Amino acid sequence: ITGVVFNNAVTPYNLKEVRWALLLAIDIVEYMSIANDLIGAVSPIHLPWVRTYMETLFTPMEEWLKEFTIDLGNGEVFKPYDSEAPFRLAQAAKKRGYPVPEDPIKIRELFGMGWWKYAPEVAEKLLVKNGFKRGADGKWLLPDGTPWKVNILTYVNPSHPPYRNAMALAEVWRKFGIDCAATPSEAAESMHSLGQFEVGTTWPAREPWGVSMDLYRTFSLWHSQLLAPVGEPVVAAPGAAARWSNPELDPIVEKMEFLNPFVDVEEIRQLNIEALKIVVQEMPTIPTFTYPSALVWDEYYWTNWPGAENPYSQPFHHWPNFKYMLPRLQSKK
Repeated sequence: ITGVVFNNAVTPYNLKEVRWALLLAIDIVEYMSIANDLIGAVSPIHLPWVRTYMETLFTPMEEWLKEFTIDLGNGEVFKPYDSEAPFRLAQAAKKRGYPVPEDPIKIRELFGMGWWKYAPEVAEKLLVKNGFKRGADGKWLLPDGTPWKVNILTYVNPSHPPYRNAMALAEVWRKFGIDCAATPSEAAESMHSLGQFEVGTTWPAREPWGVSMDLYRTFSLWHSQLLAPVGEPVVAAPGAAARWSNPELDPIVEKMEFLNPFVDVEEIRQLNIEALKIVVQEMPTIPTFTYPSALVWDEYYWTNWPGAENPYSQPFHHWPNFKYMLPRLQSKK
């Protein structure tokens, strides 16, 4: 999953309501139109939108997501989940001339199950509740009265999802009134690891090994024992740069560590859902879209390459799994 990482060790990103305000200031349709020309599936939870997780985690969590609320204060609550997001993405893609199916099931397969509502008025309430205010020019000021400036740390490859997330994020947050800019750097990897950033677009969560039900690898990096102060490197893996932990998550991770992923499948699945709910509630990072990837192959000499129409193998022929693909390629000679 790609997206946004907050440095939870830095003010004001250590405040859950500020993180949620920044999420609700994102119009995912505008965001995706900037990032990927509307190509790709969005995800409201910290996993990629792939079939195995659709059936075992996304669908079982959808009712909870629909009922999940944020406390705005004074007895007011808000339900942020948006099950209509994939259909709005589909409509926008259709306007751009892309062939889009009419079948709602197919639309969800292409664009995701849902995302989060674009609610700038709710974002504003959350920020005001936490001491922020707008200046005379309409731009946001921090609680101490200084201008809110955000540099979004990212990588230098313009075709890579982190770069595309950063460019889209800067655009939509500027529209909301935050003075921000995407900042590509050759040192982005080490800066994320050392906590030398406020907001970045390294991976918001670690993927499991393959499409496995065992998500210990995803959640273990958020165990409190692995937290490090800014200036000391964290584990160089997706999600760790957030410098976030939660006391309710620790015991779930500790249970996962000793379960057998081939035997304790249902127990692991239930623990996954518990953990995902905690991460959604706290939103230490923002999942945006599942990694879109374009592959090219030449059939002048060889055919039977794995792709969307023939998915017999993981398709990246520039990865070591090419050795499993090679015996199944067919010569045209």
